[in-house]
Order: sequence, then C-alpha cells, then structure tokens
Amino acid sequence: MALRWLLAALHLLGLGIGLGAVYARSRAFLGVLDGPGLRRVFLADTWWGVAAGLWIVTGLIRAFAGFEKGTDYYLQNHLFLTKMGLLLLILMLEIGPMLRLIVWRRSLAQGIMPDTTPAARYARVSMIQAVFVLLMVAAATGMARGFGAM
Repeated sequence: MALRWLLAALHLLGLGIGLGAVYARSRAFLGVLDGPGLRRVFLADTWWGVAAGLWIVTGLIRAFAGFEKGTDYYLQNHLFLTKMGLLLLILMLEIGPMLRLIVWRRSLAQGIMPDTTPAARYARVSMIQAVFVLLMVAAATGMARGFGAM
C-alpha cells in the first residue's frame, strides 16, 4: 500500500516539475541566449528530463507491475491510450530540441558560442509540449473516475 502511494506521489511530482520546467525552458529559449541565458535553458531542460524520467519509470511500474488497476484495464482504456499517444507526441517533438541542446552544450563547453537561431522554434515546441502535458492530466483524471473503458 505504501509503495503504491509513493509511486503515485512521484508520478504526480513529475507533473509539477515537468510542467514548470517545460514552461521555463520555453521562456528561456525566448530570452537573451548569452552564457547565462543558455545555462537557464540547460537547467530548465535538465529538470524537464528529470520529470520525464519520473513519469516514464513510475508510469510503467504503476501500469504494468501490478500496483494499480492492472495491465488489462490500462490497455483497454481509451483515455490511457490517448495519454500514451500524447506522450509519444511529446517524445517525438523532443527530438529536435534534445539534439540541438546537446550540440549547444558541447559548443559552450569548448568555449564556442552556439548558433541559437532556432531557439524561437524550440520555444514553440516547448509550449506545445506543455499543452500536451495538460491534456494528459485531463485524460488521467478521467481515467481515475472510471471513464474511457472500452
């Protein structure tokens, strides 16, 4: 029982961290991207990654390790499948910013100021991801109230 509670708490903690981080990353992308500005982007991106790790690890354990309603319940629930579709979209959208930020981090570590021209595009991507996170919350609250069963 305590483990179920801990997993649920960590899963929800990831929501708070992730939503704040992806919003902060979006804002940082739109700021001045000098050394300190890039560090703000990197910090927000790191917290976005921490949140993703929390969501994915605790979500997999909760859904498929017998701690909650059972795998069949989740795999036969439209809202769960919607949540997973939104997660997949978030992950697909993350490929561009993730790869770009790896390049920026390497450049900055070598003392080279990276080309930040695509920053505004990644700010938009981050805001779209934030909206998808909110839609995932809507799906999750519906599931928690018994909606979505096939």
